[in-house]
Amino acid sequence: MASRRVVFRYPRHLIDVPVVSHLARNYDLEFNILRANITPQSEGVMVVGLEGSEENLRQGLAWARDQGVAVQPLERDVVRDEDKCTHCGACITICPTQALYRIAETQEVLFDSDRCIACELCVPACPPRAMQVKF
Repeated sequence: MASRRVVFRYPRHLIDVPVVSHLARNYDLEFNILRANITPQSEGVMVVGLEGSEENLRQGLAWARDQGVAVQPLERDVVRDEDKCTHCGACITICPTQALYRIAETQEVLFDSDRCIACELCVPACPPRAMQVKF
């Protein structure tokens, strides 16, 4: 099984199209909606975890793109500016998935984008504003 965390951006005319349902039904993909902001008369943004065979993921994401959904890996949207980070650890206690964590020996704060669900809790918690979400 392969897995991907992706950001779907829906243009206004696709808000009523059951894209995720189609991916589950026709490409045998399991999904977990991590975050969504979809409203009528507006662009929609959804962060989704997808799991299935590598081929089904490839075909399913290609189908979504063909429908007009912009598909982008999640790790492109949540980033830490390494130059700004002071390793203070303020983000660690607020992160629900431990995507931000400290190495005990060095006291360095690390960011694991594979664990991140783009909840954005780290953004206001970070005093030097090193965390950025680019939705």
